[in-house]
Amino acid sequence: MKRILFSLILSLMTLVGYAQVDLSYYLPKGYTYNPAIPTPEEVLGYQVGDWHVTHDQLYMYMKAVAAASDRVMIQETGRTYEKRPQVVLTISTPANLAKLDQIKADRAKLRDPNATVDIQKMPVVMFMGYSVHGNEPSGANASLLAAYHFAAANEIEAELENIVLLLDPAINPDGLNRFASWVNSHKAYNLNGDPNGAEYNEAWPRGRTNHYWFDLNRDWLPVQHPESRNRVKVFQDWLPNIHLDFHEMGTNSTFFFQPGVPSRVHPLTPTKNFELTEKIGTYHAKALDQIGSLYYNQEGYDDFYYGKGSTYPDVQGSIGILFEQASSRGHLQESANGMLSFPFTIRNQFTANLSSYQAAKEMRIELNQWMKDFYKGIATETAADMNKAYIFGSKEDDARSFHLADLILQHNIKVFTLNEDITLNGTEFKGKNAYIVPADQPQYRLIKAMFETRTTFQDSLFYDISAWTYPMAFNLDYMALNSKILNLANVTEVTKSSLELAPGKVIGNAGAYQYAMEWADYYAPKAAYDLMEAGFLVRLSNAGFSVPDGKTFGRGTLLIGTGESKLDAQQMHQKLTEIAQVAHVDIYALTSGYTSGANLGSTTISPLEIPKIALLVEGGVDSYEAGEIWHLLDQRYEMPVTLLPMDAIGGNTLDRYNVILMPDGRYNSLGKSGAATLKSWVSEGGTLIAKGGALQFLAQNEVGDFTFREGAPAEKGLQKSYADYENTMGAKVTGGAIFNAKLDITHPIGYGYESSAIHTFRNDNLFMEPSENPYANPLVYTDSPLASGYLHPSNLDGLKNGGVVRISGVGRGRIIGFADNMNFRAFWFGTNKLYANAIFFGQTINGGTAR
Repeated sequence: MKRILFSLILSLMTLVGYAQVDLSYYLPKGYTYNPAIPTPEEVLGYQVGDWHVTHDQLYMYMKAVAAASDRVMIQETGRTYEKRPQVVLTISTPANLAKLDQIKADRAKLRDPNATVDIQKMPVVMFMGYSVHGNEPSGANASLLAAYHFAAANEIEAELENIVLLLDPAINPDGLNRFASWVNSHKAYNLNGDPNGAEYNEAWPRGRTNHYWFDLNRDWLPVQHPESRNRVKVFQDWLPNIHLDFHEMGTNSTFFFQPGVPSRVHPLTPTKNFELTEKIGTYHAKALDQIGSLYYNQEGYDDFYYGKGSTYPDVQGSIGILFEQASSRGHLQESANGMLSFPFTIRNQFTANLSSYQAAKEMRIELNQWMKDFYKGIATETAADMNKAYIFGSKEDDARSFHLADLILQHNIKVFTLNEDITLNGTEFKGKNAYIVPADQPQYRLIKAMFETRTTFQDSLFYDISAWTYPMAFNLDYMALNSKILNLANVTEVTKSSLELAPGKVIGNAGAYQYAMEWADYYAPKAAYDLMEAGFLVRLSNAGFSVPDGKTFGRGTLLIGTGESKLDAQQMHQKLTEIAQVAHVDIYALTSGYTSGANLGSTTISPLEIPKIALLVEGGVDSYEAGEIWHLLDQRYEMPVTLLPMDAIGGNTLDRYNVILMPDGRYNSLGKSGAATLKSWVSEGGTLIAKGGALQFLAQNEVGDFTFREGAPAEKGLQKSYADYENTMGAKVTGGAIFNAKLDITHPIGYGYESSAIHTFRNDNLFMEPSENPYANPLVYTDSPLASGYLHPSNLDGLKNGGVVRISGVGRGRIIGFADNMNFRAFWFGTNKLYANAIFFGQTINGGTAR
């Protein structure tokens, strides 16, 4: 009876909230507002919560507030892939706005243990970031209220003398707009809250992600997307004391605020951070009590992975705070706690925004002192650490080294390039192609987080990945340096502006017999596509050879002839030069086909067809993995790819493609007829590249030969604690870890790699058996697979000597099966080439090795 009564009361509260058209439902009591500042309704034509704000409307209102208020400055920080502006509002007194450069300079001194700063007079800075997930819209809609309140409330004028607010109204503009368009176009004027309605069930890929379907809340540390780079620059410029991160969760939940589970905090995060987060939490509890909203903390969510907006600040003397509001998804939806209205969700977020402001105001000195103390303690920590720096590089590929150095520079970390070749413990690092990151600098803890390997943990449950060791992700040689080696190294500091990836060139004169391009460079696939698109005949050397001047070329080298380009010798040389420069590869002019090893007319050399690619999307396809593939091909290799809806398979649709990509996902909707179409297409010579659930579908429908190992065994025993069930099951999930694998570098899938040792990333428990044909297993796990991260012991046998890449032949075609994600979150540069090899060289794999 009490439950029914509570649900009735909550339903009435939320329905009243929905019907409310007055700002008084949202705004705190006891404030008066400057009439010169426009309300959201005056600009947008509707009350906050009545419709979902689109990004253009949000931007329009922020510009209107900035134009009307002398407390507000608006800055465009960059543009998204879809060219929407990213903006940050800086809110404070006019006097503070006039000296922002000085305030930022003073705050930068907090990172310098030897600098003198007046903590008593220093403003506190709070960053407010809304809706990094586009279909978690209560945050972005609450930003309308925050902008209005902080710009117009008369009573906070004096308080702002000691406070600078940074307001990012939509961290993910493209996703927010996609979602708002969906729910607004499916909204009825008479709402009933039925969760089966189209309003609550977005079309694939949904609005959570950015243009390429990436979760931007996992990109704070990798910074692979413009949205992330732009916002991280704001963070590093300002060093906010508090960083607010507004999210949504399942409709049947309530409201969460940090701290999260105490045992799931990353060990590099100081205990003081948790204590301050907990203290700030008391402000949220008090504010939510006052409006009668349910809430919880210290359960469900963790603070381990530093790539999230609520955790990235924690290792930099700041306090990141995650808010999770139960989502109405549309405008009104039934929930386990009664009818949940959109205005109710917005009010909770705005209330937490106000409580954070109150905490920042009252804890100003304490928070600034904590940031000063955090960085002052770094000197002691670095002195005690035997590792004084980290060196990384690649002998054969400067692009991967470059991209890791570039990533690190985004976080205000000093990076130095090596000026001469050195050999350390038998590993050669080449000058200008290797970098050193000293540990003795303010971002010491963040540097440790990037380079460390960790396989033991206090807790076995992770909300996100448990490992991201960057040199492993980039497949680079690396090691820690002691002080003696560091002091002897001949280095030059690089900066964002000075770091550059050298353009490629053609080595030799026009009129060559053939040209050769090695496959070791990261951007070799881009060059290969450009060469074939230009009409050149491109052939793949499956054996090594050397030329009279002693230069050797390994397996995977491409040989380039005139083909159908119809260019004369000088024009061909010029075109090759253009391609080499843009793709950062070197192309060699060969004067004769009489080479040592294989001759240039050898039968071991295979002509290549230009890839005509279809990437399956929609339906049950995993949009994250599809987006990672799309981003790789579209942004890095600049190759066209057709995003082919799964339900388009049938008839002659597939005839125009020679490569089909099937990301992880559920493919049952294809049915037997779809499976038969794919099998027929492959048998005619196509290359089908599949991962995870796609492989299971193919195996179940006898399209290719793939088998799988059993996962963790079921729990045994007569009785176990019911209360332990969720933790026990959760501990068996492989949420994301790094593994040791062995690559056959003589196989086309392994071309371009110098070493057989490689690291791969996996975040599931689907274990693929290697093929009985030993030539069909170009990549397998070692017998000691765990390299970094958490793996439940019961899953170890599923991985030992298991298959990572397996080849299956169907007629004249090939199916290339991947157990692991070669393109994870766009920062797994080290295995991108394996996926590219499948696309370009799958057509050449010997049939006898694929049975």
